Amino acid sequence: MANDQRQVIYQTRDELMETGDISAEIAALREDVLNNTIDTCIAPESMPEQWDIPGLEHQLQRDFGLALPLQRWLDEDDELYEKPLRAKILDILVARYARHEQLLGPERMRQVEKEVMLSTLDTHWKEHLAAMDYLRQGIHLRGYAQKNPKQEYKREAFDMFAHLLLTIDREVIFVLSNLQVLTEPPARHIPDATQLNYQGATDASVESAGAAERDRRQHQVSKQRPQTRSAGRGERKIGRNEPCPCGSGKKYKQCHGRLSSARVRPASSSEVA
Repeated sequence: MANDQRQVIYQTRDELMETGDISAEIAALREDVLNNTIDTCIAPESMPEQWDIPGLEHQLQRDFGLALPLQRWLDEDDELYEKPLRAKILDILVARYARHEQLLGPERMRQVEKEVMLSTLDTHWKEHLAAMDYLRQGIHLRGYAQKNPKQEYKREAFDMFAHLLLTIDREVIFVLSNLQVLTEPPARHIPDATQLNYQGATDASVESAGAAERDRRQHQVSKQRPQTRSAGRGERKIGRNEPCPCGSGKKYKQCHGRLSSARVRPASSSEVA
């Protein structure tokens, strides 16, 4: 049983690798998967009163990315029965897929189809092998239920393989149906003129505030630094009764002039003695 399944999977994979264009297979799978999805809510040849239209709308949105107003279509068209409704949904799905192919390019779309199919096949085959091993380890317990373990193993292995093939088909179509084709890379954010002007104003304000702070600190240092009346060649000597240049508001002789006088005052005879 396991060897038969392995041969089927390997043969399918080899055919995928050798084939350059699997678009026909994808189109056939798309129709089958869509009809199987519709069957869960609209049984074939059933009455409209038995249809689950809200449920079908939800499944089409979830699985295929189609937001379709099915109930409104049915309310507006009394002749929209089961088969025309199925055909209309399929046409919309095929048309959207064609638009994606036009944006991506036929050659690139063929590559994407193969890559998705191969990746899905490999992933689910590995999971299936793990499930088969788990089944093999516990199948002997069926003997306690008066069942033939060998026959039960064959039956369940066949059901699991059928489910595997169905799962692969569904996932391939779901992935391809929900492709997001980017026509161009996202544009970098460029600030508009208002933002640029605002930023410029902010920078100027910061620079102005920094300059004001530097002036304030220099003024504080100049106030604390003692001033002398000595002047170099070509510089005017500050008068004793003139305002002190430190900005204290006092006369020079009562402020820094007094300190200067104390420095240059000659020592008295008593101090020398």
